[in-house]
Amino acid sequence: MRIAVFGANGPTGRRLTDQALAAGHEVVAVTRRPGFLPARPGLAVAVADATDLAAVDAAIGGTDAVLSALGARFSKETITTYSASATVITRAMARHGIKRLLAVSSSIADPNWRPTGAHFFDHVLDPLVNRRLGRTLHGDMRRMEAVIRQTGLDWTFVRPSGLFEHPVVTDYHTAETSADGVFTARADLAASMLRELAERRYVRTAMGVITTAVKPNIAKLIWDEGVKKK
Repeated sequence: MRIAVFGANGPTGRRLTDQALAAGHEVVAVTRRPGFLPARPGLAVAVADATDLAAVDAAIGGTDAVLSALGARFSKETITTYSASATVITRAMARHGIKRLLAVSSSIADPNWRPTGAHFFDHVLDPLVNRRLGRTLHGDMRRMEAVIRQTGLDWTFVRPSGLFEHPVVTDYHTAETSADGVFTARADLAASMLRELAERRYVRTAMGVITTAVKPNIAKLIWDEGVKKK
């Protein structure tokens, strides 16, 4: 399959690109910074801003599916990365007749998501990180989902919990709408997207994905994902 990956230079996008190539897919890595992607068999690089309709239209031509791993940093300012790119990408997909879209969102997009037994999360992490530091970011994720829901595409929202780095894929868990857990390794997030691309278990709904085999250092996770400049 020929796959367009948006956000291919980001931490999740790099995992997704590597795993897709290893699985035998052809990958069109859509990025604004092509110099960071080494040449490899099966990999094509398209230089495009995900909010530039002409550039996105040119980048995804001839692909069979689009996987978006676009992301933004926490900010007090209004964030539009997710919703603006979703508007452009879905329009370009419709023009090319590309139906399959998987877009990374968050468990926070499910208003009923509350992980079982996660007292520290419920009383410390969620109010501090998600409801305060991540308020504008998660708001735009919800707008992205609303944009995509209005299309006729075969979409899947991929909703991880707190993202962290782990070198290998684990025995991760998926569930419809959101999954009962606090953390998701990026390797597992990427693997779940590629599996869903093949299995189509969550078409036109959301797929929660969590990691249970390993856990991150919480202080490092907050610093890496919400504070540190990249």
